[in-house]
Amino acid sequence: MVKLTKLPNIGKTLAEKLEKTGVTSYDDLVAIGSVEAVLRSGEKNMSTCYNMLYAIEEAIQQVRWHAIPKQERALLKEQFDKSYSAAKISPTNRLPKTARPSVII
Repeated sequence: MVKLTKLPNIGKTLAEKLEKTGVTSYDDLVAIGSVEAVLRSGEKNMSTCYNMLYAIEEAIQQVRWHAIPKQERALLKEQFDKSYSAAKISPTNRLPKTARPSVII
């Protein structure tokens, strides 16, 4: 069984996020795919989601960062967006938490 951190593009932080969702090996990652892995992570920041999506897909394909052609990344992003919307997850990433305007009453 290949540990997640031994895969290209999977560092300690991403591996920990995946492990919290029950994904502990390359086989687990392949079984659920990159889109489902990101959805399970619960990440709300869309920019982070897309970077995570590409990193995980590249780990599944066992290639380094940015090796997947732009067209394939666009299709992957489209699939993720549809799945994200279907899961009814409401992204709250427009501004970092510390930069969000607060309402004072």
